[in-house]
This record gives sequence, C-alpha cells and structure tokens, in this order.
Amino acid sequence: MRRLTFSLGWIILLCPLVFAQGSGDSQNEEWRYYGHDPGGMRYSRLDQINTANVGKLQRAWTYRVARGWDSGIEAFESTPLMIDGVLYFTTQTSRAIAVEAETGKELWVFDPFAEATVETRPHRPIPNRGAAYWEGSSSVNCRGEEHKPDRRIFYTALNGHLYALDAGTGQPCPDFGEQGSINLRVGVADSYPNAPYDDSSPPVIYKDLVINGSEVQENPSKGASGDIRAFDARTGKLVWRFHTVPRPGETGHETWEGDSWVDRSGTNAWAPMSLDDQRGMIFIPLGSPSYDFYGADRKGQGLFGNSLVALDAATGKLIWYHQLVHHDIWDYDVCSPPALITVRRSGRDIPAVAQVTKMGFVFIFDRVTGEPLFPIEERSVKASEVPGEATWPTQPFPPKALQLARTSVTLDDITQVTPESRKWCLDNFQASLPGGIFTPWGVKDMTVELPGTLGGGNWSGASFDPKLDYLFVNVSEVGAVGFMRKGPEGSPEAYVRSSKWGGYARFWDEKHYPCQQPPWGDLNAIDLKTGKLAWKATLGVVDDLTAKGVPPTGIYNLGGSITTAGGLVFIGATVDHRFRAFDAKTGKELWVAQLEGNAHSTPMTFMGKKTHQQFVVVAIGPGGFFDTSTAAPYTLAAYALVPAGSNVVVQGGPQAQERTISSGRGSEPATLAAPAEAIAQPLPFSHRLHMENGLECASCHQAAANGNKMQIPRAADCMVCHQSIKIDSPAIQRLAAIEKDHQPVRWTRLYELPGFVFFSHEKHLAAKVACQVCHGPVQTHDSLWQEKDISMNACVSCHKLQNAPVNCDRCHDIGH
Repeated sequence: MRRLTFSLGWIILLCPLVFAQGSGDSQNEEWRYYGHDPGGMRYSRLDQINTANVGKLQRAWTYRVARGWDSGIEAFESTPLMIDGVLYFTTQTSRAIAVEAETGKELWVFDPFAEATVETRPHRPIPNRGAAYWEGSSSVNCRGEEHKPDRRIFYTALNGHLYALDAGTGQPCPDFGEQGSINLRVGVADSYPNAPYDDSSPPVIYKDLVINGSEVQENPSKGASGDIRAFDARTGKLVWRFHTVPRPGETGHETWEGDSWVDRSGTNAWAPMSLDDQRGMIFIPLGSPSYDFYGADRKGQGLFGNSLVALDAATGKLIWYHQLVHHDIWDYDVCSPPALITVRRSGRDIPAVAQVTKMGFVFIFDRVTGEPLFPIEERSVKASEVPGEATWPTQPFPPKALQLARTSVTLDDITQVTPESRKWCLDNFQASLPGGIFTPWGVKDMTVELPGTLGGGNWSGASFDPKLDYLFVNVSEVGAVGFMRKGPEGSPEAYVRSSKWGGYARFWDEKHYPCQQPPWGDLNAIDLKTGKLAWKATLGVVDDLTAKGVPPTGIYNLGGSITTAGGLVFIGATVDHRFRAFDAKTGKELWVAQLEGNAHSTPMTFMGKKTHQQFVVVAIGPGGFFDTSTAAPYTLAAYALVPAGSNVVVQGGPQAQERTISSGRGSEPATLAAPAEAIAQPLPFSHRLHMENGLECASCHQAAANGNKMQIPRAADCMVCHQSIKIDSPAIQRLAAIEKDHQPVRWTRLYELPGFVFFSHEKHLAAKVACQVCHGPVQTHDSLWQEKDISMNACVSCHKLQNAPVNCDRCHDIGH
C-alpha cells in the first residue's frame, strides 16, 4: 500500500493522489447511516489507519459549534453522516449543520428556533444523536430546481417537528408537510398539549418511508403515545402506525390489566432503530411504560414495554418480538440500537440481531424467526413490598458469558480505592446492602440497584467485526439508589422514587467514585463463534486516583464504539475526556487522545474524496448525565494520519464560544461590576432604608406556595405597613393609588433564569444560604442591580464549595 506524506498545508492543498484501499465502493468510504450500514453494524472496511500506525493519529481539524440557548451541560451525542464529501450532524438545540468533510468548513446551518424567544422556544435542550439521509430518483430537488438531485436530510427537533431539509442548502423542503416539516405530536399527543414529545435519535429510511420513534415522558404515566410511525419521504403523509401499547384485539393487549393501557405513555423507541433493507424488516428497541418506577396501575407484563420488536418496514405489521424485562419498575429500557450481524454455526451463516440492554445483558436472536441463538433462562426474582405493586415473578437471563456487567453488590464488594471513599459509602449505604439486579425498590429502606438506571449498557449498543466475529460492547459499573415514597397530595402517581440526593441518585461517593470495587467501566469483546468472552479491557481512568498511585479503575461511560478493517476499535464515551483506539483482536489500548470534554457520542470514519486520507470524527461536549461538574465547548473533532506539528484548522460559526467550569474546589459566585446606572424601577424603593428600620428579607419576600420562587410584595402588602407608618411622599401617594385601583406594581426583574432551570429558594433557605450569597449586600443600596453571577458555572462552583450536590436533576428535568 502506498503512503503519502502531506506538508503543513495538506488539508488546503487537497492532493489528488489515491491510496490503494480494501474497498473501492464509495458507500464503504462514506458513512451514510447512523450505524454506517442500515443494520447498525458500525464496521468500516477502511484500513488506512491500522494497528501499525494508529499511534501517529493526529487532530486534523476542529469545528466549534456556535453556542445557543443551552445551559452548557447537555452532552453532544451526535454521530455525523458523510455523503459525497459533506458531513451532516445535529445539535442539542436542534440545529442541523453541514460542513466539508475534509476541512470542517461550515457549509450551512439550519436552526428552527432562530427567530424564537425565551417564551416560544422549547423549555430545555436535550441531546440529539443525528440525522438520516434520503435520496430520490428525481433530477429536480425538493425546491423545484432542475438538474439538482432530490437529496434530503431528515431529523426531529425539540418542538416535535420532523424536518426535511435540502441536503445541498439546508433549506426546508416546501413539498414536505407544512413548508418542510410535520408536527409529530398530531395523532399521539392530541389530548396532552403540554406533554413532552420529541425524538433524540435519527429516523430510519426504508425506500420512500421515514420511520420515527420518539422520546416521551417518564412521569406521569398518562401522556403522549410512544407509537412507531412511517411517513412518506416526499409529502410527509402518514403511511402506517404501530401501537407500542396494543389496542383491544391486537397481539399483547391481554398483558395489560383492565384499562391500564389507555393513554399509557412511555413504551417508546428513543434509541436508534435498525433496518434489514433486503428483507424489509425494521428492528425496534422499546423502553419502559411510564411511570418507570411504579407499576401498580399497569399490572401484567405490559407488552411491548422493554421489548425488541421486529416489524414489516413497508406496512408496520408485527413479525416477532421478545420482552427482555417484564413489568419494568427499574427504568431498564431496551435502549440501544439492535445490531444486525451474522452468526456462524456448523459452517452456516445465520442472519442475527444482537440486543444490548441496560442490565449489561446481550441477547442474540435469529433475525428472521426471532428464535434465541443462545439460551434464555427465566429466573425467579423478589416481589415488591410497595402497596398495590405486582412485580412479575421471573425475569429473562442470557448465558453467563453474555452478562457483561455486575448484577449484585454486598458489603464485601465496597470500594477500597481510598479510605475516605470507603467510609463515605459505608456510612451512607451499609444499611442498603446487599443489593443488585431486579431488586424491587424499598418503601422504608433505601435500595441499591446494580446496574443502575444508566446501565450496564445504554444507547451506545455494540459494534461488530465480521472478520473476527467479535461483538464489542462497552458497559458502565455504577448503580442507582433510592426508595419509594408516597406521592404528594394530588400527585398522579401513588408512589414515586426518591432519595436524599434527588430522584436519579447514583451508588457513588461525594466525589462520584462508585461505591463498589473497580473496574467501573470496561470494553468487552464477545466471540460469537463460541458465545464466550474473547477479552475484557478496562475502559477509562480517574486522574485523581492514578495520581495517587491507584491502578486504572475504568470509569462510567455513555457513547458507542466503531470497528474497522484496520483491526481497530475506536471509542470515546468515558467521562475522563479521552478518545481511544484498541486492538480489536487483543483488547490492547493502542492510542489515546486528550479531549476538550467528554465524547459522549459514537464516532464515525470515512475516506476523504480529495485528500484520500481516512478520517475518524467524534463529537465532544459537556459532561452529560454522568458528569455535570465540567462544561466544555461543543466540538466536532477529526483525526487523521497528518504529520506531527501540522496546523489544526479550527472552524465554527460566528458565535462559537468556549466555556469551562473549574474542576477545583469551587467558589462563591463572582461579584459583577456595577452598571453605570442602577436599574430603573416604576417606584423609588430603598432596601437600605427599610433594613435600617429593622425589616428582614423575609418581611417582604416570602417563599411561594411551590417553594421555588420568592414573592414580590404587592401594593396592598406595602400599604399594610404604610397605613400605620405615616410617610408623606410622592412614592407613597402613588403606591396608595395603585393599591386603590387594585393594579400590580410592575417591578423590573434583575435576575432571570432560563425556563429549563428549576431553582428552589426554599431549599437554599433551609440550608442556611444567606440571601447576600447570590444577591449581594442589598442592605447597603438604595437602588439595585444584578450583583452576582448566576450562571451554571457560578452555581456549580458554589455547590462544590459548600459540598452540595451537583447532579443534573437538582436543577434540570433530565429523565433517563
């Protein structure tokens, strides 16, 4: 194979020389689907980067995503597509972006919320894993321009709209739905206008159909439907719909007691789906019915919750299914893309599908018939003690070799990485042990569940090397903790899961070191010829521990792997800000790169059409569900065999910004410079004068009924005092007139939090946080301005200083 060395400006020169390559097929040199092929095998035949030279891999270019209205903690989970020299990807604020594949130069950006205000845009961003590509036979594109092929990019935005964009320009296709989009809420959320509905994963394209899953609520139980639907790629018209909660007369309806199926939310495909385009079969991983942790109002197995379902892609008709968790109360969604692979037995190739689960289990079925290719055993599990709950008596288990994560923890398993960590874990969790998989949540005592709500496995799934017959699966080893308590008065659920650390608490210490002994994350290779583990590699490090001489522990991870003909497995995923390459045959770590943040995404690879260089691209961003202590720029990074010392091209939109949160001990919110003039108010009001006369903050500002906001006194409240305290001034006279007319005083707000941030004054007051910590020394001012920084950076830093929790769900509705 010929090699070519590029000079410093190699990306710009774009030399036309061609490498001998294992595949001359352009589709194998591209990355046209989320999982490279429609079946999600995530295997590339490219071998220019291989085990011999991967150590020379360098950053080739960097694209910085312009910061929008996000909070800076949503992971960047997108996997770009590469078609005809262009990368297409999506962001957590629903932007679709196209860049030159070999340089990262921005070609176009589509932002459905470019003109939106704080009131009209969605309440919070969420990760979006990518888009889908469709190519029609017409020589006229969707905008009516001749001699331009009809090529479209499909993705779902936060407002629940499925967009069809012209791939060349990023403009919406006016012939699709209503000027380029269809409202996916129609037909599934009509009775619940305020229920969340979007799709965080790309749709599947089958011929001229766009097939969509959805992301819906986990609580309460009633809300938008998680049905699977197919739409015409040209017009947006509905073609078929599959009821994930079966209606009367449909297969599986009998698994729902009474009318518990009515308006049941959840049971949705929020993870990527996979397609056997030759057989016309779509494979769908479905999550838990809502509410995830309480099922007394949905007794029975609850099909098709937590199931792998195979449908006829043309009609939506059911072909076969397997339920992998019965009557789920643990948030054990089946949430990874099914990998369509080949299993070789007795000289025969069997088309198969491998399904990774949050339990860390791998189930493998005959793709055509649905028959298990490795035995599944139904084992007895404990019954719930929650009043009214009726857990299913058994749960399915694959063979031991296909159980990749730990499923139990006892006192003997408690961490010893540091004396402080061991003490903290014993002090907080000793009474909750032993714990483990399928243990029902307690009512009085806290329960430890292992794996936890984030796995085990997760949406990252598996990649497959057809030459080795190895299936690669990364898992996390971190549990969840909690108990069931009665819901508040008027709550739609009789019992809800809780803990003193929040609704989605983890089995880790105050530094987020898991409380069981390492490893805490690993990468596994399963030899499907034998069904045995070929190798297991520790995945990730904790820098603070390695600095103390602790051997590599591995660390929890979210994001997937890819594998190549060069004998490599590429994976980011870990919360240690690294991107790695492993030897696919042995599991040896061959290359590692430090990143700006966490690569909570699945990488991709392609061959440059002009440079004839193989690139590996990965999305990098803030911490995500496992790690909210560090924000980072949203970055798309490309690696290639460029000469050491070459310039790294940095591209990005005009508003691209970097933002970091210190990983140190933390500090109080920064004091801001006073503005030239104080904020004007409709009435002059002196905090200094009132506090000098003995008033406290709570005299005028009391917690609202929900405990979140503080009340601003009404004119009537002010006049209660001023009727007895006679002060004759124009301000008091005007205040009295306002009170007499029953009109509000329209005070100008000084502090405004985004709509997707939840803040409780009540909790801060209970923790004895002084008002001045956030609002400054208002007792010294006659007129006010914003005194302190209230960014996420400031809040997290202050929490760390006070040793307060920094988990996502303290301030954000993060779901799973």
